[in-house]
Amino acid sequence: MDPGRQAMIEGRSGPGQRDITSPRHDRRNRVTKPPRRPPPSHATAAASNPGKYLSQDEQSRQFVADEDKFVLRQSKKKADIRVREHRAKPIDFLAFNLRFIDTDRDVFDDDDADAGIAVPSPWALLEKLNESQLKELDGDISSYLTLETNPRNREYWTALLTLSNDRQQKLSPRGPEGRAVNSVASDIDKILAPKTFEQLEALEKQIRAKLKSTEPIDTDYWEELLKNLLVWKAKAQLKKIYESIISARVELLRKTNPQLAEKLEALSASTAPPAPKPPSTVSQPEPKRDASVTSPSPPAETSSAPPGTERFAQTNAEDFTQATKALYEREVARGISENEEIFTDEAVVPSATKPAWADKYRPRKPRYFNRVQMGYEWNKYNQTHYDHDNPPPKVVQGYKFNIFYPDLIDKTKAPTFKIIREHGRRRGESFAAAGEEDTCLIKFIAGPPYEDIAFRIVDREWDYSSKKERGFKSSFDKGILQLHFQFKKIYYRK
Repeated sequence: MDPGRQAMIEGRSGPGQRDITSPRHDRRNRVTKPPRRPPPSHATAAASNPGKYLSQDEQSRQFVADEDKFVLRQSKKKADIRVREHRAKPIDFLAFNLRFIDTDRDVFDDDDADAGIAVPSPWALLEKLNESQLKELDGDISSYLTLETNPRNREYWTALLTLSNDRQQKLSPRGPEGRAVNSVASDIDKILAPKTFEQLEALEKQIRAKLKSTEPIDTDYWEELLKNLLVWKAKAQLKKIYESIISARVELLRKTNPQLAEKLEALSASTAPPAPKPPSTVSQPEPKRDASVTSPSPPAETSSAPPGTERFAQTNAEDFTQATKALYEREVARGISENEEIFTDEAVVPSATKPAWADKYRPRKPRYFNRVQMGYEWNKYNQTHYDHDNPPPKVVQGYKFNIFYPDLIDKTKAPTFKIIREHGRRRGESFAAAGEEDTCLIKFIAGPPYEDIAFRIVDREWDYSSKKERGFKSSFDKGILQLHFQFKKIYYRK
């Protein structure tokens, strides 16, 4: 029987029939509700999202960090209030200066009139403080440095702490242990002052490498030189940050007070870190002259050596005239290379007598800026016992003498030099003990008004080669006697 007919007889609907009033079902697009899941436990949530749930130790550290941020924010807010109310302490001025470039500050603490408040520059502020005030300032700076996390802010406070310590050392001079550099402090400042922050960083690496090496060096000198370099590095860092502070203040003032912005911009050019002061000269009466002498009288000379040059000045009769100072500063500005050191081993001139012209001219000692060249000698012994990772001690390889004679009376006669070997020793002979080198005196001789001057050097055979890398030079030009030489290298045959 037909299935449809059978269904009709039994009272059922046919397989292909449906109730037209019922909703239509589409088997290809069925909508079902997802099964209900139980809520996750705390352990399951912590395992699935480790970044949102902290351990007890991590919560403690987070609490301390938040507390430090709050204390730092309150300290800055108090400093701003004291500056606005004209009752600020030194640390408040330093913190107020930083607020113009501080990205972590609370903007709700800003005031439109803050950019127009007169605040001293950091180095001007340090110059006005005495020793007790600087010690108090050190503690305040250390507190900010401990709480700060912003890298630029930390650089600002670190530089200020370095300059504050340097200022305290200048107010309380040290004893004779600082003799290595204190005597040439002005010369070192002239070398470091024009260098940029990047150049000072490179020089710092070279000095630290020299101090870590096993070569025989003047440790006191290089350690003090490193201290001076760190001070100048802090000055360069602080100058860079302070320039950005001034720029931010000027930008704010241009919107509210353009005239004050121009004044601040002009004033910032005159608030740079203080440069080393050049030695001052004191005029002296002209020397006694004979009526028949027609040569111009020597320029005025100083009565004492400028501060910081005692290592170069052995007597009060040294030449510090303007012409000599110009030549000297030009030579100092050239600096020293990595394999050079400042050479000041001045010796007493043997059989020194009063020159015949002393009644006509006041005798003066010439000024100089000499260098000694150091390096390694890779002879057979050193090649056997050392390598480039563990080099042998450095030895003297040459000298560069620069003696200044700008005021010679007779300029047609160039100064000369003479080698003096003591105790009857002749050239090529050696009286030195094993492992040591013989020394001799090199004496520089010039006419009036300059005295003779001598230095003790290593006595070895000179290399007179004109090759550029050897660099022999003996000349007198524009008032400078230059004698540059290196020693001959000894080659061992197999």
